[in-house]
Amino acid sequence: MAGQATAADAWELFDSLPAVRVEEITTGRWRGDEVVTGHPWDGMLVETGWYGKQFDSADSVQPLLFTGPDGEIFAVDPRRVPLFLAGRVPVRALRPVRGSLGVLRPLLRTRTPRARLRELEFRGKSSAAMIYDHLPIIDIFRRVDADTLLGVMDMRGLNEPYFFVLYRDR
Repeated sequence: MAGQATAADAWELFDSLPAVRVEEITTGRWRGDEVVTGHPWDGMLVETGWYGKQFDSADSVQPLLFTGPDGEIFAVDPRRVPLFLAGRVPVRALRPVRGSLGVLRPLLRTRTPRARLRELEFRGKSSAAMIYDHLPIIDIFRRVDADTLLGVMDMRGLNEPYFFVLYRDR
């Protein structure tokens, strides 16, 4: 995992980081990890085989990449992910999902972009943000270094922030 922090510490770090422009991150695949803050979703994505995100252009984004048991990385349509279970089901109960991704892949996979990148002002800075096409979710990014982003998920109805890190694939 990317690390552990309180939500307040994660916000402090996020607010201290510089903005990142869309064109700086549209370089392809990014590997993801989470920042454990005590959020109800902690462990959920990582445990189920989440790989990261794919930013090919401002209008061609895959917000969810997963790794199947065979090691294949594939894009998942976010509308097919039961987000309502997050925080309601113990993380250990999600372990079988990763092993089932090979069977579930045809039902979950998408080849159509499912998000866009735009500059968005958030907490006093205009920075790259990923806007999901069909869900009330925006991920806002700040630059840690040239190959690392700190992201926070802003989702309607979610009272606590979910922080994650993205590492540029080389």
